[in-house]
Amino acid sequence: MAHALIDRLFDEFGYAEVSSANHDEFIATPGMNVLFFPGEPSTTKDATDVAVVLPELVQAFDGKLNAGVVPDTYGDAKALKRHYGFSAFPSLVFVRDGEYVGTITRIQDWSEYLDKISSLFDAAASRPPGFKIPVVNA
Repeated sequence: MAHALIDRLFDEFGYAEVSSANHDEFIATPGMNVLFFPGEPSTTKDATDVAVVLPELVQAFDGKLNAGVVPDTYGDAKALKRHYGFSAFPSLVFVRDGEYVGTITRIQDWSEYLDKISSLFDAAASRPPGFKIPVVNA
């Protein structure tokens, strides 16, 4: 990874580096898994902010979040972004027991993170939203 704050997630916190090759195994880990998609740190607004907040979130939820990072912006992250249907980097994608439960995009206020993540623990699993293509009647 090209930025020290994102490298820190691997080096200091031991978060998994997630790719297409190990994605299914990672999300199958029991409990709540969070995939961090930083995007390209040099051009993505908020990427490093979310990289700083993520370990604080893991700590705030007493280790109930299993964090992984998808660093390959133009390869695996692009394909997985399409799979999960979010539109902007950085994003946190939440998958509980292998099933999608929600996404938080961009940096948020601390209280918003706590509220949204708390609600995701009880949220019903669903299909990722996918991209929406507007339909126009001719």
